[in-house]
Amino acid sequence: MWKQLCALARGRSYEAGQGIVDRNALVILRQQIRDCAEAIAAARKAIAVAVAQNSQEAQQHARLAARIEDLETRTVSALEQGRNELAREAAETIGLLEAEKAACEQAQKNFETEIARLKRIVTASEIRLRDLQRGQRIASAADSTQRLRETGAGSTLSSLRDAEETLSRLRARQTQIDAAANALDEMEQSGDPAALSEKLAAAGCGAPLKTGADAVLERLAKRMSGAA
Repeated sequence: MWKQLCALARGRSYEAGQGIVDRNALVILRQQIRDCAEAIAAARKAIAVAVAQNSQEAQQHARLAARIEDLETRTVSALEQGRNELAREAAETIGLLEAEKAACEQAQKNFETEIARLKRIVTASEIRLRDLQRGQRIASAADSTQRLRETGAGSTLSSLRDAEETLSRLRARQTQIDAAANALDEMEQSGDPAALSEKLAAAGCGAPLKTGADAVLERLAKRMSGAA
């Protein structure tokens, strides 16, 4: 029984922890992406340091080669002059410098190999990071849509229906107001003798009440003819 209770406690603890992780998956993902970006930035700095150190090794190699060449020339001169002890001392120094030069060459090879490896890793990591960032943006959009479906299935959709009903009532009221205003205008015109006369004159019933442009031009033309 005790083992079962312990298993139950561990199971509930695991499920509770997993539930917290699931509910905060986007927060965790964003932080993990930030951690990855910082690690890549640190790797790029490490590559820059390695490149600088390799450059220093190359410079040291060049200096050693120059010193060896100079000593070899002087050793040959010492041999030609029969100064064998001095030539031997110089030869020992040349041997030490050549060993150091060989160590420099090996160091440069190691640096070049490591730099190339680190660059490949960083390039691949940057590609994966960009994929993660794109996936995180898509996941964020999907999460927002899912939350809208979950919480909006009742409240948001209900609000949309309420807004549509309000708009429908507003349009109906505006239509009623326009119809009432038109009807009132017609009633006022039908009870107004002057308005009725204007309406009949406009329809060609009787003499026109307003002087049109044609009538004015005709009158002025007759005046001009009479004056002539």
